[in-house]
Amino acid sequence: MEHQKALERVVARLADTMPTIGLRNPKIGGEGDRWHFCNPGDWVISFHSGQLWLAYQLTGDVAFRNAAQARRPDFRYILEHRKVRDHDLGFQFSLHSVADWQMTGDREARAMALEAAGLLLARFREEGGYIQAWNPTGTVDRDRAAYVNGRMIADCIQNLALLYWAHRETAIEDFRIVADAHAETSRRYLVREDGTSFHTYLFDPASGAPLKGQTHQGYRDGSCWSRGQAWLLHGFAQCHAATGNAAYLETARALAAATERLMGDATVPVWDFSVPDNEPRPLDSSAGAIMSAGLYILAAALEGAEAQRWRRLADRLLDGLLDQCDLTTVPDAQGLLAHGAAHVRAGQTDAMLPYGDYYFMEALMRSLGHTRFFW
Repeated sequence: MEHQKALERVVARLADTMPTIGLRNPKIGGEGDRWHFCNPGDWVISFHSGQLWLAYQLTGDVAFRNAAQARRPDFRYILEHRKVRDHDLGFQFSLHSVADWQMTGDREARAMALEAAGLLLARFREEGGYIQAWNPTGTVDRDRAAYVNGRMIADCIQNLALLYWAHRETAIEDFRIVADAHAETSRRYLVREDGTSFHTYLFDPASGAPLKGQTHQGYRDGSCWSRGQAWLLHGFAQCHAATGNAAYLETARALAAATERLMGDATVPVWDFSVPDNEPRPLDSSAGAIMSAGLYILAAALEGAEAQRWRRLADRLLDGLLDQCDLTTVPDAQGLLAHGAAHVRAGQTDAMLPYGDYYFMEALMRSLGHTRFFW
C-alpha cells in the first residue's frame, strides 16, 4: 500500500510541475530542490520524458502524452548533430521515441528510434567487441580524445535495449549481434570474479587488446562505484529479459549477490562501496533506485526462495529511498528524490537527479506488478 501511495504522489508531482518545467529537461537539482536544465544533446535529456510516458500509461491523461511528444525537436537535434551523439543514444531514444511508438503508434517516433539505433550500431568497435563510449575525436582537447579512445563504460549496458528493440522491429541481425557482443565483452571485462565491477575498461584502440579496468567517477580504479554496479545489475537483468540468454542471468545474479554483500545493513548505497569509513561517504539515491528496479527484473526471472531473496532486497532498497530520500511529500520540491550523487569527484553531490527519479518511478511500478516499460 505504501508503494502505491508513493507512486500516486509521483504522478501528482509530475502533473504539478508540468507548467513550471515546460519544455525544458531537468539535469540536476539545485538550491531549494529546484531543477537546473539540460543543454541540447545532454545524455540525461530523456529521463523526464520517460517519467511522463509512464504517467500517461498509468493515467491515460493526454497532458502527459502531449508534454512528452512536444519534446521531439530535442531528439531530432541529436539525430542531426553528430558532435552531441555518443553511446547514450539508447537512454535517450528508448525513453522518448520508443516509448512514443509503443504508447501511440506514431510512425515518426518509430523512424527516429530506428535511426538512433543505426547510429548506436555504428559506434561498435569490431576489434575489441564493444561500443565506444565517448567521442575520441577533435583537435581542441587531445588529452581528452586520447583518454576516451578505446574505452567502454558500465553505463552503456543500459543502452543495448535500443538495439534489441530495433532487432525485434526489423529482424536485422546486426542489431542483435552487436548488442550481444557488447554484453559479452562487458561480462568478461567490467564484471569481476567476485561480482563487483569496474566503471570503465580500456582496450588498445588499434588491436582491440584488453588493457586495464579503471574508473572515471568512482573512488579509485579498483573500487566499486555504486551507480556503475547498478547500471550493470539492471542492464544484465534487462538483457536476459530481452534475449533469454542464461549467461546474462548468471551475471545479474552475481552482481546482485555482490550488491547484497556490499550493502550490509544499509538501505541507501553510498556513492562508492570502497570508500574508507574515515572519508566522506555521500549517499547516491540514484544508484539505489536503479538497483531496486533491476532486482525486481531479476526476481521476475527466477522462482522460489531466490526470487524472494532478490525481491526482498529490492523492497529494502526502495523502502530506504522512501525513508531517507523521498521528496514527494515536500511541497516545493520539483523532483522526486534527494541525496543523488551525480559526480562526487567533481563536487556534484546531494542533489536531485532525473535518472534517479526515473528509476524510482520504475521501481515503484515494478514493485506493484507493472510489466510494461520501454526497454
